[in-house]
Amino acid sequence: MSQNNTVIRSMHDLGLAAWFGGTLIGATGLNGAAAGAKDPVERLTLSSLGWAKWAPVQLAALGVHAIGGAGLIIANRERLGVQQGARTNTVVKLTLTIAAATATLWSASVGKKMAEHAREGAEGTTEPGANASDALKGAQRQQKILQWAIPALTGVLLVMGAQQGEQQRSAAGVLDKKRR
Repeated sequence: MSQNNTVIRSMHDLGLAAWFGGTLIGATGLNGAAAGAKDPVERLTLSSLGWAKWAPVQLAALGVHAIGGAGLIIANRERLGVQQGARTNTVVKLTLTIAAATATLWSASVGKKMAEHAREGAEGTTEPGANASDALKGAQRQQKILQWAIPALTGVLLVMGAQQGEQQRSAAGVLDKKRR
């Protein structure tokens, strides 16, 4: 008989949705709005303050997603043992999750460096000002890529999660027949 994993699936999906949505609004809304500040020092300061407030929520979202993902792997271990597509999807998804988590932690580190150099000012959150130090320029170059890499990776994870849901539904009937 098929299993119902509502709690762990919800943890997996809600954690991932918050992770994806938070980084996307940060890149578009927060960084975009901060870039509009008249004072060049405020541009990095406002962005850094916003990201610092979001960081605990993002960390919690990451944790909830990870717990839910681990729970889904455990709950579906029988299906993963026999359904090749599900196993492949899980391995790819786990690899992308590790990449997204690494990019998130890297982005936080780079963001901290940007906050430490906020007094130098900037043209935008990821665009250095004329007097920016090499350290700030380097951090902003990295953040310019990371701010889009994270929602791209987590967006792919959302699609793969939907694909896994479809695989689970189609496999439920096959596993039910095997158990009879």
